[in-house]
Amino acid sequence: MRVMGQIAMVMNLDKCIGCHTCSVTCKQAWTNRSGTEYVWFNNVETRPGQGYPRRYQDQEQWRGGWVRTRRGRLKLRAGGRIRKLLGIFANPVMPTIDDYYEPWTYDYEQLTSAPLGDDFPVARPKSLISGEEMSVEWGANWDDNLGGGPDNAELDPMVQRLRQEADDKVRFAFEQAYMFYLPRICEHCLNPSCVASCPSGAMYKRAEDGIVLVDQDRCRGWRQCVTGCPYKKVYFNHRTGKAEKCTMCYPRVEVGLPTVCSETCVGRLRYLGLVLYDADRVGEAASAEDEKDLYEAQLDLFLDPSDPEVVSAARRDGIPEDWLEAARRSPVYALAKRHRVALPLHPEFRTMPMVWYIPPLSPVVDALSGTGHDGEDAGNLFGAIDTLRIPVEYLAELFTAGDPEPVRRVLRKLSAMRSYMRAVNLGEQPDEAVAAKAGMTGGEVTELYRLLGVAKYEERYVIPSAHEADGRRLEESMCSLDFEDGPGMYASGPFGEASGQPMPVSVETFHALRERQSSSGIADPGQRGARVNLLNWDGKGRPDGLFPPTASGHGSAEKPGETS
Repeated sequence: MRVMGQIAMVMNLDKCIGCHTCSVTCKQAWTNRSGTEYVWFNNVETRPGQGYPRRYQDQEQWRGGWVRTRRGRLKLRAGGRIRKLLGIFANPVMPTIDDYYEPWTYDYEQLTSAPLGDDFPVARPKSLISGEEMSVEWGANWDDNLGGGPDNAELDPMVQRLRQEADDKVRFAFEQAYMFYLPRICEHCLNPSCVASCPSGAMYKRAEDGIVLVDQDRCRGWRQCVTGCPYKKVYFNHRTGKAEKCTMCYPRVEVGLPTVCSETCVGRLRYLGLVLYDADRVGEAASAEDEKDLYEAQLDLFLDPSDPEVVSAARRDGIPEDWLEAARRSPVYALAKRHRVALPLHPEFRTMPMVWYIPPLSPVVDALSGTGHDGEDAGNLFGAIDTLRIPVEYLAELFTAGDPEPVRRVLRKLSAMRSYMRAVNLGEQPDEAVAAKAGMTGGEVTELYRLLGVAKYEERYVIPSAHEADGRRLEESMCSLDFEDGPGMYASGPFGEASGQPMPVSVETFHALRERQSSSGIADPGQRGARVNLLNWDGKGRPDGLFPPTASGHGSAEKPGETS
């Protein structure tokens, strides 16, 4: 047994309202730069739908993830070293800009500078890549609010697969499928195929917390990682010639703060925590012969942080005591392992993903109430699970490699929690038989309800901060995104961009953000070390560009403490 720690995430899809706040704040923090216009480290998809990029789940086309050979060993679906070497200078098995979307802006200048006339001026869309006028035909979530419609659902690879296997009843159910939202980030897998695909070794998985990152200095732009990732969460920056991906906001995580997408989530549907796992058994678990066994195989990798034997092995392998305590309080371990209500996204890709999902149950209550039945009665809820407008078979294709039984168990637990806690909230005597039907006790139901319904900030985000020594070891001499307009870029020297001395900004720590938030002055946008952004602005003063210019012509005319 070799114990390692992994920062993991759980998302409760019952709470996602598709507001895209997580996507916007992530974009502002990480990919609001030239060359990353089409890049969304975090995106929210409508299901059923094609996703982003289009049909990324169709690995027969995109060749991502792993496959199991007849000998029981794993190999990259896109091919081994020889095939990658032959195609290192030309990698056609990757999405084009049309599969993502051509990013655009609008000609707002036309609205303000157009001469007076009989017609209203319009802001025409212009490509952020070519600068030319364009017709908007596709976007990162073009299926938004259209999920389940015949023009969109039929293009979903999961729907097509089920239609080939299912009977007429299931096909008819899909034509009435209820849409739901699926937020996605990098899975930070235990067995990442993107890391194995990288010829230059630029992609790596951090040993201390399992976060998968790209070393910008070593990246040579071969783009094999884009093909290798089955979730298509590695992007190519065409301006810098480097690969980029979700960083799990590691500067925040290292100081014990949640990711930006978690912090700003309106529905409070995200949970962050530490999971201990046996690193020696990852390959064995990912090589399970039957794809439907991969979910249980991955669960078996998770180690009980309260087990004395696991604690002893963890101490031997250098896991700090406060990390062990964080693992014991981890909401991810509780939801995935103890309560078993969180499921991995596409385990059949054999990457052992570490962003898990609680499947949605919401539509069943309204559907039952509309028929005149009690929408939260346990008997009605249990009986309606297989008649949900979100077919169980579709959820199984997403989360359990097509096996519907684990999904049914999760939905029964969620149904039991609703019925049991309704009695509690109404002051009635809860029926223990309701919990027993879902394989739970009343205490377990109450614990699950507290975690899913009323958990406080510190219960949803249990993140061990890096020790001082680890922080200094992990800290870089400058930001790894040290290209033009990047967060760590510095002024050019007299002989070109690379001749100047780097600013000692390192990776921006959020301790510094806290200090700046409490300061009375206004950060100067021209100073790299005191950048103005909405994530650390606390409402003091009027930073340039944040508000329209005042009568005096300056956007920051007011001094701190003055009111308008």
